[in-house]
Amino acid sequence: MTASRSYDTLLVRHPGNPILKASDWPYPVHSVFNPAATRLHDGTTLLLCRVEDRTGLSHLCAARSANGVDGWVIDAKPTMSPQPDLHPEELWGIEDPRITWMEELGKYAVAYTAFSKGGPGVALAMTEDFVTFERFGLIMQPDDKDAALLPRRVDGSWALVHRPMADSGAHVWISFSPDLRNWGGHKLMLQARRGGWWDANKVGLSPPLIETPRGWLMIYHGVRQNAAGCLYRLGLALFDHASPDRCIARGDEWIFGPEEPYETQGDVDNVAFPCGYTIGADGDALNVYYGAADTSVALATGSIRAMLAWLEMHGKA
Repeated sequence: MTASRSYDTLLVRHPGNPILKASDWPYPVHSVFNPAATRLHDGTTLLLCRVEDRTGLSHLCAARSANGVDGWVIDAKPTMSPQPDLHPEELWGIEDPRITWMEELGKYAVAYTAFSKGGPGVALAMTEDFVTFERFGLIMQPDDKDAALLPRRVDGSWALVHRPMADSGAHVWISFSPDLRNWGGHKLMLQARRGGWWDANKVGLSPPLIETPRGWLMIYHGVRQNAAGCLYRLGLALFDHASPDRCIARGDEWIFGPEEPYETQGDVDNVAFPCGYTIGADGDALNVYYGAADTSVALATGSIRAMLAWLEMHGKA
C-alpha cells in the first residue's frame, strides 16, 4: 500500500502562466523577469519588470493591467534605463526592483540593484508617476542586493531590508536611516542555515515585507547548491512590529519552488523569484509576481491569513 502525501499549498500558480514574455514587448528584448509590483491609486496594477536586452545588460520597464492578470499595456520604451554617465554604479545595468509606497512622503520608493565594476549594490529612486525618477545613487555598497524599504518609520527611522555578502555568508539584514541617504544600525534579521537545508547556502528578501496584525511577514528565497547547480525556493518568516530584526517564527520547510517547465527551464534553470505582490481589497488575497527561470514573468495567488496560520503551526522562533 502506498502512503499518500500532501503538503499545504500556500501559493497557487495562475493557469495563464507565464503572464508576460519577451515576445509581448513593444521593442526587441531578450527576456523579462523579476518584476516589482504595486497597485496604483486608480486600482491599476503596475509591474516594473527587469528587462534584459541582447547586450546582456538590464533595464526596468513598466507594464500596467486593470486586473493584474492580463491586458497588459507595456511602456513603448524603457521606463528606467541605466545612467552610467551620471551614476557609474549603473555601468552594467539595473536589476531586480522592489516598490514600496511611502505614505509619509507621498511617493513610491524603488530599491533596485545597480551593477558596476565593483559588483552589485543597492540603489534607491523615488517617483510619483513611474515616468520621472529621483535617483539617490548607492545606499548600500557592493556586494549587496535584494533590498526593499519598509513603508513607514520604525522608532523614528526609515528601515531597509537587504542582503549583503560577507565573510559570514549571505544573510538578510536590516539597516536604519534618518534621511534615506545615510544608513547605520545594521542588524542581522535572518540567517542562511548550514548543512543540507533547502536554504543552506544563502537567503534573501523576495518581495517587500507585508505588514500584518501579527508582525512583518517575509516571503524570502533560499538557495541550495547541489550537483546540478543552484535551486531557488521560497520560505516564510515573521518579525516583530516594533523590532523588525527580531524573528518571531520561521518555517523549516519551503512553501513554493520551481516545478513547471517555464520555471525549470530557461536562462537560469530552477528559479522562482518574486520581487513584488499586490493585496486585494479584502486585505488578504495576494497576487505574487515572480521571475521564472530568469526568462518570463509568472503569477501565483495566496492568502496572508493562510500564511500566518501556517507559520503558527509550523514556525519556530
